Formats: sequence, structure tokens, C-alpha cells
Amino acid sequence: MIVGLKKIKLIKSPFIISFIISILFFSCENDLEEIKKVTEIPGAPEERTRDLELIYSDSGQVKVLLNATLAESYYKPTHIIKFMEGVKVRFFNPDGSVKTVLTAKYGEIIQNEGRMIARDSVIMKNLNKAQQMETEELNWNQSTQEIHSSKSVVVKTKDARFYGDGIVTTSDFSEYQFIKPRGTLNLKN
Repeated sequence: MIVGLKKIKLIKSPFIISFIISILFFSCENDLEEIKKVTEIPGAPEERTRDLELIYSDSGQVKVLLNATLAESYYKPTHIIKFMEGVKVRFFNPDGSVKTVLTAKYGEIIQNEGRMIARDSVIMKNLNKAQQMETEELNWNQSTQEIHSSKSVVVKTKDARFYGDGIVTTSDFSEYQFIKPRGTLNLKN
């Protein structure tokens, strides 16, 4: 015989069982707006991604490959992805080989505008033409496939260096035009 145990009466009324279940389900209510106020840090990103790789393709062919060590996504007031620890963008030839490489210490993609901004020690190399551009900021418009800058720019080729304030170029850096060219050019006979 077990000492100290009492006989427990089971509740058999359907009304009482329904009442207890409804209390369990409806007694705790979490308002999402209240949760956001408590857990949301103003100015903090909604998403953080390490070792990001973004691929832009058209008809199954890779056009652009973007790599970043750290990507932070913000959705308000507009959708922006920030690359705080640098960014590397490769543009591809139709045969799949890399044509142009862009690197910068900082980058941003403004999603709803189809634009990318690269800042701080920006270098763009066209591997096919063996030319390199250096500046502090570049803006890439995805829909027009045009890159431009209003900052000081240096373009280096195997034979010369060209300087200017501002540049407009194709996204593959195969053609470019300085907005305000400057410097001296020595021509050989």
C-alpha cells in the first residue's frame, strides 16, 4: 500500500474542459508591434550575411558576380544592402571569362533603384584591354549598364596615365570619357 496518495477525480464536464483549453490558448497574446519596440535596435540592419556571393544572370548566362565579406540589409526607408568590409564585382565576357574586376573598401546596392555605389580605394580593371581606373567613388546603373563618377579619376594603361575630374564608362570599362580631363599627354612620333 502506498501512503500519502489521494484519489484524484477526473473532470468529465465538456464545458469545464473547453473553458480550460480556451484559457490556455487565449491568455497569452503577443502584439508584434510591441515585440518590435522591445527587440528592435534603431539603425541596425534587418539582416547580416557573411561571405556573400550574388550572381546576376541573363538567360542562364552569368553577367556579374559580386562577393562581399559582410553584407548588411536595411529595408526602411528603402531597401539597401551595405558592404562594410569591402566588395569585389566581376563582369563576364559572353564566353564566361572575366572581363572586368571592380574592388572597393565599401559598397552599397540600392535595390529599388537598380544602382550600386562603390567607395574608398575603388579600382576597376579591364583585363582584356590591360587598363585600370582608380577613384574614390563609382556609381553603377544596372538598367543602363553605365558607370560614372564625379570624383578625381586616374586611368592607367600600359603606355600612359590619364587624369580627370569625373568619368563615364561602360560597365565593362571598355570605353570611357572624362568629364573634365586634365594633365599633359606626351605623344610619340
